[in-house]
Amino acid sequence: MEQHSPSIRAHAVALMNQGIPNRAVAAQLNIPRGTLGWWRSEDRKARSVVYEQPTDCPRCTGREFDEVAYAYLLGLYLGDGHIVSKPGQHHLSIFCNATQIGLIAETEAAIRRVMPLPGVHQRRKPGCVEVKSYTKHWCCMIPQHGPGVKHQRKIVLEPWQQTIVDAHPWEFVRGLIHSDGCRVTNWTTRIVGGERKRYEYPRYFFTNVSADIRRLFTDTLDRLGVEWTRCSRHGNAYNISVARRASVALMDVHVGPKY
Repeated sequence: MEQHSPSIRAHAVALMNQGIPNRAVAAQLNIPRGTLGWWRSEDRKARSVVYEQPTDCPRCTGREFDEVAYAYLLGLYLGDGHIVSKPGQHHLSIFCNATQIGLIAETEAAIRRVMPLPGVHQRRKPGCVEVKSYTKHWCCMIPQHGPGVKHQRKIVLEPWQQTIVDAHPWEFVRGLIHSDGCRVTNWTTRIVGGERKRYEYPRYFFTNVSADIRRLFTDTLDRLGVEWTRCSRHGNAYNISVARRASVALMDVHVGPKY
């Protein structure tokens, strides 16, 4: 292993402590990044400095962020997302149908627009893709996180979240539909002039076990003037249906099917 003089090490550590990224120092001094990382860690220990991961969390830094993307992402989380927050492991996960590549791309884009700094990766599983963003600060941005499944705990928006949803209600509805909803085409037959004819009509469904999340969805639809009904299947009232022609037309303009 190549040995470096104490002066080179001191110079490298000084550059990193000035805020110059490790990769830039590595390129400038032709020193492996792993070596630089170890030097920096040893320097912190010597100075009794506790390392804090850099963050661009809007709640912690007070910076402005993309509220349109956030409203969509919040809907995705409430439908098919969760947050893992425990020692050594912190991430937001949104689960997408593996065949809906547009949804996967839009999910990743929304995450990056809300918090660009954390790493974002995709993990393929049977039938789905998990889009993951690694930082404990998603708990700041999505305080609905908690132990257990969502339908077993109270889901209420914070006032600042409700303000964003009120400002961008269609993006919130899009996120909910793109996670736990769908646009389908139903059909029926009628006798017209002695002939049986087939008629097709589109409708939207939203299905979620949490009564609180369903209420957030329907309250937002009410404010948007979208008519909806509850549908019970197998004795469970977990489904919200939008089938009126004018309301479906509104949903088609602002939401549309997943792809």
